[in-house]
Amino acid sequence: MGRILRNYFYWTYERGSFHYDVMVTLILAFIFITPLVWNYGDRPQPDKVPPNSVLVKMAGPGSFVYDVPAKDVHPDGAALNDQLQAQIQAISGPVTIDRYDAVKEQGGKIVTYRVWAHR
Repeated sequence: MGRILRNYFYWTYERGSFHYDVMVTLILAFIFITPLVWNYGDRPQPDKVPPNSVLVKMAGPGSFVYDVPAKDVHPDGAALNDQLQAQIQAISGPVTIDRYDAVKEQGGKIVTYRVWAHR
């Protein structure tokens, strides 16, 4: 029994032999079964967006939807369209803004600006 385990550990069996096939089967079982049993924590979490960041979603070929936080835009300064354009161009380069809407929370406070743009 000790000799068999030593040969498994040092991988000394010939390719195509019974013991070689057993080792390969165990490795493949480990690769494909452990993610079902063990949570590695590597699943994407699309709803978790870091604060003060612009969220970009694809809306079609060459078309995007941006969520720009309201605290990054100051409506009393330059025109709102120009400020949104500057925030987006810092991320995606030159784009053309099609339209934008203010997204408000229940109290009526503007949280983000949703911007539709294309290249």
